[in-house]
Amino acid sequence: MEYLKGLKKFHIEDPTVVTIGKFDGRHRGHQKLLREMMKLKQERGLKTAVFTFSRTPGSVVTGDRRTVITTNEERRRNMEEAGVDYLIEYPFTEQVAHMSPEDFVKNVLVGEMNAKVVVAGPDCSFGYKGAGTADLLKQMAPECGFETVIIEKAQEDHRDISSTYIREELDRGNVRKANELLGTPYSIHGTVVHGNHIGGPVLGFPTANIVPPPEKHLPLFGVYVSRVKVDGKLYGGVTNVGKKPTIDGGSPVGVETFLFDLQEDLYGKWIEVQLLDFIRPEKKFDSLEALKEQIEKDKETSLFYFKKGGI
Repeated sequence: MEYLKGLKKFHIEDPTVVTIGKFDGRHRGHQKLLREMMKLKQERGLKTAVFTFSRTPGSVVTGDRRTVITTNEERRRNMEEAGVDYLIEYPFTEQVAHMSPEDFVKNVLVGEMNAKVVVAGPDCSFGYKGAGTADLLKQMAPECGFETVIIEKAQEDHRDISSTYIREELDRGNVRKANELLGTPYSIHGTVVHGNHIGGPVLGFPTANIVPPPEKHLPLFGVYVSRVKVDGKLYGGVTNVGKKPTIDGGSPVGVETFLFDLQEDLYGKWIEVQLLDFIRPEKKFDSLEALKEQIEKDKETSLFYFKKGGI
């Protein structure tokens, strides 16, 4: 996949089928768009191209949870796994914010991306103040030389599947539902860092710690059944998301995982932690011994989950 990041000037020579959007989470609604793109790629010999905007971590507001389900890096990996040929991560500047919808279509989608087909949802928006719509795409298509394909929204429980819907479920700790909406497990990626070294020596449960970036939308703080991908292999485990209040409530928010059947040193490795089911909310215990006893129970709960066929 060719990843064009932060460039206002670029040009794709290949004729493309293009879609536009934030693609936060690559949920089942996004997957409908991507499947249509792959179908058109096969039928017409087009390259697939996704247009989105770069998200600056410093501009994300965390106080009211206006965060992202997938970071820029996670989104890039998602698109690569989906088989997308070009991912355009356009810089969102003041000039770009004031670009008219018509100029966006003519100069970016057609001029730079060489769009022959534009695949979009019925609620797509683009250009100044989001004034560009699916209807405008249809109107401009004949004169600009591209075809428009509008894909209806995917639904669950009579509600449109959206990033907002998924965030709501994550905030409840309902990762089962979030995973249904995503179509894949909710994941947190990161490089394993040194923690407080209490897990192994003191508690008897060596763990892998990652620190999610501030823009990452995390679920309700607590303990989860998890699955961790390390070097392409999957291992079951138990993950705590939160601040570890028993040990040090002032710690930065972290993701700490005890992995079953893996003893190797993971420091410095990039891992993917997939949350599968909620076990309990995070809480402060009266002693490390009480915490150790609870972790043992959490481990048994997770092992039972996998034993009964959970994935």
